[in-house]
Amino acid sequence: MNLILFGPPGAGKGTQAEILINKYNIVQISTGDMLREAQKDETDLGRKVASIMAKGELVTDEIVIGLIEKKLTNDENEIGFIFDGFPRTLAQADALGNLLDSIGQSLDHVVELYVDDEKLVQRIIGRFTCSSCGELYHKITKPPKNEGICDVCGSKDKFNFRQDDNEDSLKIRLLAYYRDTSPLIGYYHVFNKLRKINGLGSVDEIQNKIRNFIKKKAEELKLDFFDLIKQK
Repeated sequence: MNLILFGPPGAGKGTQAEILINKYNIVQISTGDMLREAQKDETDLGRKVASIMAKGELVTDEIVIGLIEKKLTNDENEIGFIFDGFPRTLAQADALGNLLDSIGQSLDHVVELYVDDEKLVQRIIGRFTCSSCGELYHKITKPPKNEGICDVCGSKDKFNFRQDDNEDSLKIRLLAYYRDTSPLIGYYHVFNKLRKINGLGSVDEIQNKIRNFIKKKAEELKLDFFDLIKQK
């Protein structure tokens, strides 16, 4: 089963994707990671990618689709794949659909995590992380139990605040998201692939809804969902 997660910055798609990847044995298809790996490959495609990126030029959709095809056909996985950062345009969505058709696979769910813009601002501008272990905190919803001390690693006064986690920057990022992503949401709605989930729910609530989508599809394919899951 293959999935795409969409959502504005701060909607929680990264958290949900990480759970799916680590707990349920779904393989991540990250175009950024694939491009970095390709530069190290001694193949014609790898050398082509390395040459393009060395010049600071953009890699074409055709090359990205080629890398995705290589990943999908070389990495056997019974549960499926989750696409990270792709597609970003209607042309890429068409190309991905054609690729999946050509290798006998399909895109099963496109999950949109939607969140009210004002709630997103409240959620994001209060975020900060431990600079030692990366644990995520929030000024209001998840402050450290002891002020200035990381709950996980015990580091003192070593917290990072992202420079772009402010209201003005967020509005720009939201505008870019809605401009670039809205056509894709409509596109997948037409193909009956879109699943909408309120991103303001708890992490477990949202994860359970995504899991229910996967479970339902597994039942349609007559697969034993719980045998496929890799529990950790």
